[in-house]
Amino acid sequence: MRTPFLLLLPTLVACKGGVVNSDREAEAAAIGLEGAIERALGLGFDGFAAASSANIPTQTGSGDLSGTMTVSGQVDQGNSDNKGMRLDVALDDYADVETIETDEIDAVQVAYDTDDAALPRFDLSLRDIPDGTMTGTVTGTFLLSGDLEGELSLSLALDGIIVPDGDGTMREEGTTSVTGTATNSGGGTFDVDVVL
Repeated sequence: MRTPFLLLLPTLVACKGGVVNSDREAEAAAIGLEGAIERALGLGFDGFAAASSANIPTQTGSGDLSGTMTVSGQVDQGNSDNKGMRLDVALDDYADVETIETDEIDAVQVAYDTDDAALPRFDLSLRDIPDGTMTGTVTGTFLLSGDLEGELSLSLALDGIIVPDGDGTMREEGTTSVTGTATNSGGGTFDVDVVL
């Protein structure tokens, strides 16, 4: 069962258009990226299955509410059961979560973009393909708009299980541990600890 980044924000105080500058606001901003991490991994494995060279075919997907995600990158070639995969993830007005609402704040709406010159990066190590393990990191900065504005930088570690998927492999849902930090442009930090 998925554990969300955030179940409740009992003391978050945020105004419309507020700059992300506290630990609790970093937490609120991070909640909207849980689905993005899952979608990026899914698109990355789609590209992995379709790759005929070191460069994976570009994969695109839509946010649950708005915007698009584009995933590109490279995968190690050869017959080894162990491979590395490097993914660049671009977001354009991307949003999965409509609002975050608690007893203390009005609904918070956030959309995410990325800077084409410095895209967030997923560096993955796949072992014992197609039925083995996945480890890796997620690093990069996301640009926020809407009720929270500014930047949110992720520094995360991934650890999970991969399973066969037809002639390829995929991430097994519910097995990927995501830990690390989400830091906003005002210095607020949230410790991420979730299973996807």
